Amino acid sequence: MQVNEVTKWIEDFAPLQLQESYDNAGLLVGEPYTLVTGVLITIDVTEEVVNEAIENKCNLIIAHHPLIFKGLKRITGSNEVERCILKCIRHHIAVYAAHTNIDNVANGVSGRMADLLGLQNKKVLQPKSDILMKFVTFVPKLHSYAVRQAIFEAGAGYIGNYDNCSFNIEGNGTFRAGVVANPFVGTSGKLHTEAETRIEVILPKYLKNKVLAALFKAHPYEEPAYDFIPLQNQWNEAGAGIVGELEDEMDAQTFLLKLKNIFGLHTLRHTTIDHKKIKKVALCGGSGSSLLSDAITVGADVYISGDFKYHEFFDAVNSILIADIGHFESEQFTKDIFYEIITKKMPKFAVRISEIKTNPINYL
Repeated sequence: MQVNEVTKWIEDFAPLQLQESYDNAGLLVGEPYTLVTGVLITIDVTEEVVNEAIENKCNLIIAHHPLIFKGLKRITGSNEVERCILKCIRHHIAVYAAHTNIDNVANGVSGRMADLLGLQNKKVLQPKSDILMKFVTFVPKLHSYAVRQAIFEAGAGYIGNYDNCSFNIEGNGTFRAGVVANPFVGTSGKLHTEAETRIEVILPKYLKNKVLAALFKAHPYEEPAYDFIPLQNQWNEAGAGIVGELEDEMDAQTFLLKLKNIFGLHTLRHTTIDHKKIKKVALCGGSGSSLLSDAITVGADVYISGDFKYHEFFDAVNSILIADIGHFESEQFTKDIFYEIITKKMPKFAVRISEIKTNPINYL
């Protein structure tokens, strides 16, 4: 098994194209075609984690937070990031990160938090709006079914809980094949009219090349006609945060104690409890204070995330209960997602979850 095969499993779950523009997810250290002897899963890459990988003969580290986040002008070992890079290179250890891309899939970091809380009717809190495209192609009528199926199998045609979604119009296409052409129908040099079907489907833009390859393979024409049209529609399948509902309404104090227990919190920062009941819950793994207004807009009773600043707590007064559970604490179960992805594909593969506590914050 090669590094790029293992990382592809993660990217099938959380495509790199879903990462934010400031992020640096993907393979950061090492060569993609290296044979994997073992995988170590962690939230952060530290020197202790690299030593753990060496001791356990794991030559691929999969992390949530990128080891290389900001630009590097030199690698001299002057800080922990540089020392980790040098040690990984010396010991032929590859380092891969899935960060905001796995934050931005509905069943990713925030989705796992929602599952732990037992939320129902889950939706993305802040859907992406720059990810969808419309794909249009024109196919001989008798071949339209085969081409449609090929496009669907490539991942196009999903709208919410529905798949195989398309719009089809019957019409006539005209063309005249050149002298060196090899037309599927018609004769070179003569104008031909063919009964065709116009097929329209929606797809996320990161599937563009895959859908196009499927079209070329299934389409009978030598030169298929097609269009990709960018859309401004929100895509509710991807974006930041999750909002859902508890099965049964709870009082705020009881809910916060449940939250503290599930996430193993030493402490929990929150706004004033005004004795309101908790039913609708919004949350976001990591630093999610920027989504507070979204949580208020959807009518959530509580918003759970990490890294709130002092003055941001004032923004929730008389609107919503904030529960700041901490950055690491909200993302800790990301390791389980990585583990499940890999072991589902290769149940007997050598995969370890790091035993190193990488949270840099301690509580007294």
